[in-house]
Amino acid sequence: MPSFGPYLKKHTELLVKDVGIEKACELTGKSKATLGRYYADHDEHADRFIPVDAVAALEQESSYPHVTSALAELNGITLSFDKRRDNEPRKGGVNSDVVALSQRFAMLMAEYHQSIQDGVITGNEARRLLRETLALQQVLVDMKLHLEDEQV
Repeated sequence: MPSFGPYLKKHTELLVKDVGIEKACELTGKSKATLGRYYADHDEHADRFIPVDAVAALEQESSYPHVTSALAELNGITLSFDKRRDNEPRKGGVNSDVVALSQRFAMLMAEYHQSIQDGVITGNEARRLLRETLALQQVLVDMKLHLEDEQV
């Protein structure tokens, strides 16, 4: 088995169990036994891995993209997981994005000011700053998407 095999199998199991075995069978069109083989650590199943289309179907329903994040980690890639899953197009437009951007930047600066007062940014303060930075990044992504929509 490749060195990454057990790692991917572990994350495949997490994904299937996150969705639920019955639902996973329904989404992928695979049997319980077949899905089980994808994450079994027995030697006879060492070369069997879940197909990418099955991963995509399961990760759409899961609470976290287990296999995608495992693949990213194996390749030294860092992902940012956005828990929002919009079912409808984003409301507002560039103007509302500019307002949201200003508000988020102000919140980031307020967090930074509070964190740096004693001259040291603690782990907890760093996590809060990271959370605000990611929220600011998401506003920028939304703004980018709105600008692309307006180009059409």
